[in-house]
Amino acid sequence: MENQKEASPEFLNVIKYLRSRSNGASTREGILNGKRVEYFKGKSAVRALLKDSYKKLKNVPPVADATAANNLLREIHTYAFFLSVERSETTGRNTTRLLQINHNQIWAEEKYYVWFYEGSQLLTLLGGILLIAGVFAAVLFPLWPALLRDGVWYISVAILGIFGLFIVLAIVRLIFYIFTMLFVPPGIWIFPNLFADVGFVDSFIPIWGWDVSKKKPSVERENVEEMDQAQKDLRATVADADDDESLYDKDKEAKKQD
Repeated sequence: MENQKEASPEFLNVIKYLRSRSNGASTREGILNGKRVEYFKGKSAVRALLKDSYKKLKNVPPVADATAANNLLREIHTYAFFLSVERSETTGRNTTRLLQINHNQIWAEEKYYVWFYEGSQLLTLLGGILLIAGVFAAVLFPLWPALLRDGVWYISVAILGIFGLFIVLAIVRLIFYIFTMLFVPPGIWIFPNLFADVGFVDSFIPIWGWDVSKKKPSVERENVEEMDQAQKDLRATVADADDDESLYDKDKEAKKQD
């Protein structure tokens, strides 16, 4: 959209933060004009701007409280990164809502907004070009020079050989561990770090080791805070869902009374 190009870099940084999966506004899936889209509730965006992760960002407008967050989102809303929508009622087990653009575009915490910002599409474009080039090159493989075809054949055989050697090594170390576990408990592993989350060279160091149970590392304070924040976000998401259902029940009762 043309309005998005007029937004300042600070506003773009806020939008990128809100679109992030980890710290941004929690999104849901809906259908707008037959296309699957993502939308969020205004309250969720306000809550995202009040997180500590937003305060750590640079080159973004400061947000001290909920009022400042609403004012910032109200101003960003004018650039059409997201638009206000109405949701349809749920039917049976189908929780995907049909969305419809509101003619009256205003910002409010209790309203829903659909995203019209996808971020940079450069990586997607490059990936598509590489995929087409790869398919085209594979189709023309019979026309490749003999030297290139032989090189591809040798490389493929080498990769299959390494993969087969890895499988044989995994089977041999398992048999050796079972044998030593029976006769020399608690057992010995060949290359104990083979399947550990380490580098390629470190996977083969040390050559052998006893099967000693590793103590769970103590959780650092930062990890505890991140876990607490994740639990708070989860409870907030559940609370939003409960609010939606309660509002829907109230509207339904009001319609029956009318």
